[in-house]
Order: sequence, then structure tokens, then C-alpha cells
Amino acid sequence: MPMRLGCLSSFRLELARGGSYRGGERLCGRVLLEAAAPLRVRALEVVARGGAAAQWLEGRSVGVNAVSSHFAAAETYLRRRRLLLRDTGETTTLSAGRHEFPFSFQLPPTLVTSFEGKHGSVRYCIKATLHRPWVPARRARKVFTVIEPVDINTPALLAPQAGAREKVARSWYSNRGLVSLSAKIDRKGYTPGEVIPVFAEIDNSSTRPVLPRAVVVQTQTFMARGARKQKHAVVASLLGEPVGPGRRALWQGRALRIPPVGPSILHCRVLHVDYTLKVCVDIPGTSKLLLELPLVIGTVPLHPFGSRSSSVGSHTGFLLDWGLGALPEQPEAPPEYSEVVADGVAAVGQSPFPPPQESNMSLEGPFFTYIQEFRYRPPPLYSEEDPNPPSEAMRPRCMTC
Repeated sequence: MPMRLGCLSSFRLELARGGSYRGGERLCGRVLLEAAAPLRVRALEVVARGGAAAQWLEGRSVGVNAVSSHFAAAETYLRRRRLLLRDTGETTTLSAGRHEFPFSFQLPPTLVTSFEGKHGSVRYCIKATLHRPWVPARRARKVFTVIEPVDINTPALLAPQAGAREKVARSWYSNRGLVSLSAKIDRKGYTPGEVIPVFAEIDNSSTRPVLPRAVVVQTQTFMARGARKQKHAVVASLLGEPVGPGRRALWQGRALRIPPVGPSILHCRVLHVDYTLKVCVDIPGTSKLLLELPLVIGTVPLHPFGSRSSSVGSHTGFLLDWGLGALPEQPEAPPEYSEVVADGVAAVGQSPFPPPQESNMSLEGPFFTYIQEFRYRPPPLYSEEDPNPPSEAMRPRCMTC
């Protein structure tokens, strides 16, 4: 009885452990092939690829004609190839049944986090190709996720962030008083699931009530051919109570929780993902008073020892400097990054970080109007030494002197 060649029942890829990796790890898997009859094969190869890409169109008018410009850029981070069955010029006949071909790749030590945006993305995949004589090649593809470690336990990300702004409220070309805003957070780096305690002081010397609020904004920046394209989205928001005329309000650590968002991407030449805490005061009849504090969303949470103790110490001085009392008895430990974004990592072929939903509080609206008039007021200085030491008469004397 003659052999029936070319009866391929299934051809697929499997990864050894889930679909989430970091730079420097080993990517292991196998190609599974099932043949209903003896199968003639020329070669079997596996290729791992990864990189960033950005592209968009911009239209402009030239006289009566509309001209569109195409901007595109790409950057490669990963390209590895393995021949599981080498093409020697002669065909290899595989017996009927199931066949497994294991493979492994050493990932580069540094890789950019997987990302999906409107005008660009960072993607990683592995593809297997089966070459047979006189038959189109059979392919199987698997997408995997890369998470670049962003450790917030560094001095730059543990430093407090503060600022101050003030603005004259105007109505019909007449001054209605001064509105001032000061805000501070205990550090720059946070991880998803953590709570940002927002400390702020709103002083309303105008004749109308004002409304304070705070938002965390994600900014996606795409770069190609010297041009930039940005997209903004509000990922978390906090609304305060109205502050009446001639009144002052204090936020003594108002909680703003960070949702499961992707980490900051800062070291890619094609796209960036940045975060900012924006504290705003809505002034009727006047453009908004806006204060921006930079944020970095990381993947490695605050350590329970070492860096955490130094952060708590600086946080204590920060609270005392603002006259906001002592710390809570026991600060809440931050969650692990994998616990917050585990559901997204399990999804095959998708980025573990869902794109943030658009909010009515968009940057194009009046809430984020560019401020024309403001003056800087420096934040309170931090010092290890007491700026107001006790007088000589109040110092305790040594009993033996």
C-alpha cells in the first residue's frame, strides 16, 4: 500500500512556563507536530523576534490640496533563529504520530516592556516554520510578554516631590483675589495597587468658591523622523470638596490608588510612557490652576526593610515639615507587581497592561488649559538639622557639672 504523504494533522507551539519573561532569562518551549501518515519534511526552524514600532499620518493643506505625511520608526531588540531540522538538500521522512522538537533561546539582558498603543507598540513573538517539498510552508506563531524590571527602591524615586502655584482670579478684567496651591507626595516611584497619599493646601482668597481635584495622567509619546505624537489618558482621579471664598483647605494624605497600568517606559527611542500627578484647582471664570508632579510606575515594590525604613524616615520628616502630625501606626505594605497584573499576563497574544480608558477629564478640555499666569513658590526645605534649635536656657544641663 503506497504511503500518503503530506497528511499533517496539527502543528503548534508551546512555551515551557506561561508567556511572561524578563531580559536575561531563557525562553524555552517546543514545537508539536502530529502526522496522520508518514510526512516528508525539508526543514523546521524557529525564530524569536521583538521590537518597537511607531507610525501615524499627519495631514496638512497646501493651497487647495490636502497632503498627508507618513511618520514611521522601528527598533529591534530581539532576533534569534534555531534550526530544529536542518535543510541538507534531502528530505526527511517523519513517521506517523506525534513528534516534539524542543528549543531554547537566551534573551538579551535588557528588553523594553511589552506595550500596545494607538500609534505604536512593543511586541515579542516566536514563530515556527515547517518547510515541505511541493507544499506551502506551515507556520505557527506564539506571542509572549516581556516586563522590564523598574525598581522604585532607588534614591531618585524615593525622594519627595513638591511644588507650589498661585493665580489671580479675574472676571471681566477685574481682580477677584488670589488662589494658591501647594502639594506634595512622599516619593516619586510607585507600583500598581499602591495608594498615593496626596498632601495639599488650597488657599482661596478670591470671592468665589473653587474646586480642587487630582488625577494621574498617562502620556504616550511616539517618535519618528524627528516628529512626536502624544496621547493622554486619565488613569485615576480624586475629587475634593469645594473651598469657599476666604477659606483654606488641607489634604492630609488623601488616598489616590494606582490601578493596574503598565510600568513607565523611559529607555526606548521609538516611544515613551510617562506618568504625572496633576493637582488642579477649578476657578470659575478663570483658567485652571495646575500643579504637576512627576511619577514613575515601577514593577519592583518598596522593600519591607532597608529602603523602606529610609523612605519612612523621610516621610516622617516630610509630614512634620508640613505640620500634619505623625505617621499611621503601621504603613500598608505595597502589593507585588505580579498580583496586580496577573490576569493580563495570562491572556495570550495581548499586552498584560490594558490601555487606559479615555476620560471626560481629557487634556484637551478646559481642565488642563495651559496656565499663562503663575508664580513659583519653593517647597519647604528638608534638613536633618533642626532649623529652630532650643535656646541656651532651655537646654538640659549635665547633673555632674
